[in-house]
Amino acid sequence: MKKIELLSPAGDLERLKVTLLYGADAVYFGGQDYSLRANANNFSVEEMREAAVFAHSLGKKVYLTLNIVFHDEDTKNVEEYIQKVVEAGIDAFIVSDPFLIRYIKEHHPSVEVHLSTQNSTTNSYAVNYFKKQGVDRVVLARELSKDQIKRIIEETNMDVEVFIHGAMCTFFSGRCAFSNYVTNRDSNRGGCSQVCRFAFQSEEEQPFTLATKDLNLAHYIKDMIELGVSSLKVEGRMRSLYYLATVIGAYRKIIDAIYEGTLSDELLQKQDEILSRVANRETSSHFFTREADETDQYYTGRQELSNQEYLAMVLDYEEEKEQLIVVERNYFEKGDLVELFTPSGKSYEFTISDFYDEEENCLEVARHPEQILRIPWREKVEPYSMIRLLKKGKES
Repeated sequence: MKKIELLSPAGDLERLKVTLLYGADAVYFGGQDYSLRANANNFSVEEMREAAVFAHSLGKKVYLTLNIVFHDEDTKNVEEYIQKVVEAGIDAFIVSDPFLIRYIKEHHPSVEVHLSTQNSTTNSYAVNYFKKQGVDRVVLARELSKDQIKRIIEETNMDVEVFIHGAMCTFFSGRCAFSNYVTNRDSNRGGCSQVCRFAFQSEEEQPFTLATKDLNLAHYIKDMIELGVSSLKVEGRMRSLYYLATVIGAYRKIIDAIYEGTLSDELLQKQDEILSRVANRETSSHFFTREADETDQYYTGRQELSNQEYLAMVLDYEEEKEQLIVVERNYFEKGDLVELFTPSGKSYEFTISDFYDEEENCLEVARHPEQILRIPWREKVEPYSMIRLLKKGKES
């Protein structure tokens, strides 16, 4: 049986490398043109080339988003751009505008075409139509139930991709003009200002928002596999390294355990707890199990506090001194109970005891983000391993 794909976002080259190391099978990213995340760093053609070489060395793939809703003025030079990125080594385009499908299939048949969720595909007739046009995969709209996904797969025998985690759009699969009206930024051409998360004045005491809770389908991955879904997609090209490493690492463990026949309630609960801590918004299964309703939104009283549990990232391991070389991300101190987790899936719980600055001065407290620190450790771990807080020492 072909194993289901775990597909991760990447806003830049470092995020791409981290998410592949933590278990993604493929990564999607935007270029500096024609992408719906214009505020992300996005990739130059040369960075795409480096990304493709790195991913292919691991036996993994890279997909390029070309999914804005094109106006005539946006089509200038797009053919030349497509030629350049194909030569850079990308494996697939994610497109929403139908005119690109035929062009890519005719001129670059070795590269797959995936139909973006921006096309709002919700039924088997539409999937079969795009299949005849040459589309290799359809990224389904996020407003579909389990039964609807099942029917589409059964009636089309098409590779489908389904979102499983991350932010949800208040409007239909991103087809929104709210940003245009309120901020004069076109969300369908890369300029979404997330107006649905603004707080508007109302007659109530609290401001009114349209914000939805984030999506979390960790408990339904087995269902996805049994349905025949081809790819599981995580949202978040503008998310942090820590967020991506944590989310991809958690889903990697769940997927592998399912295929190995070792998935337990305990493992699933632990990974779900990890997922719930990494984001600053509440989550929901939204449309997958039932029709979404007011319980899947915030409306008022929403709090999005910055996550402070990410303490440090490992830069290197000095074998002679048996020390981790880390860069600090958030405040921590002696006595804190922490977890060190690695790209290879290993994790270790321990209490912070001695640690030092670069000059080997012993410290009691780490209070300077980006400071380089040394932590005694007896086992070599990979760069991009990370340390998260489990419990403050004063609470233990």
